[in-house]
Amino acid sequence: MKKQYNLLLVLILGGLVFFTSCEDNFLDREPLSSITPEQYLQDESQLAAYSIERYGTLPTHGQWSFGTFGIDANTDNQASLGYDNKYVPGQWKVGQSGGDWNFWNINQCNYFLQTVLPRWEAGEITGSTDKIDHYIGEMYFFRAWEYFQKVQTIGDCPIVKKVLKDDQVELTEASKRAPRSEVVRFIVSDLDSAITLMMSTSPDGAQNRLNKACAQLLKSRVTLYEATWLKYFKGTAFVPNGTNWPGATKEYNQGYQYQAGSIDGEIEWLLDESMEAAAAVADSYPLVSNNGVLQQTVSDANNPYFDMFSAVDMSGYDEVLLWRQYDKGLEITHNVPVYAQRGNDGVGLTRGMIESFVMANGLPIYATGSGYQGDDYIEDVRTDRDGRLWLFLKQPDQVNVLYESVEGTHATPIEPIPAITNTNPEQGYSTGYVIRKGLNYDAALCANGGGYSGAIVFRATEAYLNYMEACYEKNGSLDSKATAYWTAVRIRAGVDADFQNTIANTDMQEEAKGDWGAYSAGQLVDETLYNIRRERRCELMAEGLRWMDLKRWRALDQMIDEPYHIEGFKLWGPMLEWYDESKLTYGTATSNVSDPSVSDYLRPYEKTGKELVYGGYRWTMAHYLSPIATQHFLITSEGGDTSTSPIYQNPGWSIEANTAPTDL
Repeated sequence: MKKQYNLLLVLILGGLVFFTSCEDNFLDREPLSSITPEQYLQDESQLAAYSIERYGTLPTHGQWSFGTFGIDANTDNQASLGYDNKYVPGQWKVGQSGGDWNFWNINQCNYFLQTVLPRWEAGEITGSTDKIDHYIGEMYFFRAWEYFQKVQTIGDCPIVKKVLKDDQVELTEASKRAPRSEVVRFIVSDLDSAITLMMSTSPDGAQNRLNKACAQLLKSRVTLYEATWLKYFKGTAFVPNGTNWPGATKEYNQGYQYQAGSIDGEIEWLLDESMEAAAAVADSYPLVSNNGVLQQTVSDANNPYFDMFSAVDMSGYDEVLLWRQYDKGLEITHNVPVYAQRGNDGVGLTRGMIESFVMANGLPIYATGSGYQGDDYIEDVRTDRDGRLWLFLKQPDQVNVLYESVEGTHATPIEPIPAITNTNPEQGYSTGYVIRKGLNYDAALCANGGGYSGAIVFRATEAYLNYMEACYEKNGSLDSKATAYWTAVRIRAGVDADFQNTIANTDMQEEAKGDWGAYSAGQLVDETLYNIRRERRCELMAEGLRWMDLKRWRALDQMIDEPYHIEGFKLWGPMLEWYDESKLTYGTATSNVSDPSVSDYLRPYEKTGKELVYGGYRWTMAHYLSPIATQHFLITSEGGDTSTSPIYQNPGWSIEANTAPTDL
């Protein structure tokens, strides 16, 4: 039984891997570096050091990842060279072990808090009171961060606040899943503690460490996420007390009531919390200016908005709340500058993303009098468009390097014709449309794997967008703050400030062709809400929030019955002259481009007919949440009878390994 207890602990606390014998009780070993001295976490510097280790869980790019500006891949915004099986019903299956039921990072936070809080309350920790408070606040932030990841992936979740004993009864009890609304309440409580304890400016005065505004921004994100999730999944198995909610099968969840009294009350409370937290950030952090210049010569003026996404030192950009600093001398580097000068590591922008941007005059591209030049050439696509598209959509023959360096061994001085048949991620262009965000003009950053530009973790613009959306979702109208925020975002983008003109000229049937965010629960949303979502899509393009947004909006149901074709640029038109047509093959099992008889636009996942998504992306309701692996049910059950486990499976999924979800 000792072995069973230990395995149970590994599964619940996420793998405390010490490789001990059965006689060792590894709960006697604190989780930092396997063994932590008893005198540790006694002074300010030790708290700071422990907390800084948690920063690795934040979404910044690593050396060989496709980077900050490719993490919207596998959505309607960006497409990598390979498709994602979650859009192929039947291909995503329950795992035997592993998965998102992993609480290692939460355990790290709990160890800190249960060790430090009693000492803090007793006044036993030495050092600056303000800094001690701040580092404790950071740990509340990180526990909230980890729980928010759980809410997004598995929904209902055990709330574990301490390091547990090696006792099967206690560990099994701790596996009970709290309704997601309770988990979010817990997250908000932790973030409120973080907001109270953390400084307005980080202890070192830089933007490389968390501050109060980061916690406020995350609070606005979390509460908006849950409010919209509850709204659009209301009445379904994906919310507490909805029809066939699996949590109701467990006695410990029966009789559950929302803390606000009802699901509608909970939604309203969450939206209020989101607006308040978002306004606290938006009112304090102005947007970086955009002078509309795309540097192509050394004599051109710098554009602060463009430079913000690729600067080596981001400390001069007030809009950036938190950024990760890299250091060439310490060999802490990445490869984003190299990718940004070619095909973005094979992650391209989709046609749907490109067509979502309005014209500079604020009109959608299809509106009468918009001035849209068409998409026969990428230059035409960029002409007179929203300044963000004009800045960040690359075009052949543009200059990528203004400052040459012998270190730039992998620099690409001039933007080439999109290499759409090259399947090497370092050279290939998946859709023909490529983003310029993250491009630094200094070739010194383009040694292979040797980039050291900064990476934005949080920026204040999201708070502007969160407030706008929460305000409209709550009231069905925009208040003066929301109007002011939207106006500011539009002016900075280089778009006519009159967003009402855009709304008045929006045709939802047209928007539905390329934007999943036009839908919620299979129905088109109204024009105002859609344009709020459009603004978010365009401003945060390639910054890693799209998948989160699509899930909380329930914006994929329409693909259950109607497939969606991921498309890129208009290959079968005048741009065909860029290529040797004799080397483009289609209509065979070895094709390297899609068939023009199907579409004039490149379909990166529909070339050979052998792709599982040939015929388009499709959706399954169960895929809104991840399945819990079979082993977690077995280890918390009695005698292998999984019905005795306190854990329940997510909607549509079986507890049997290697099975696909059923229809809901």
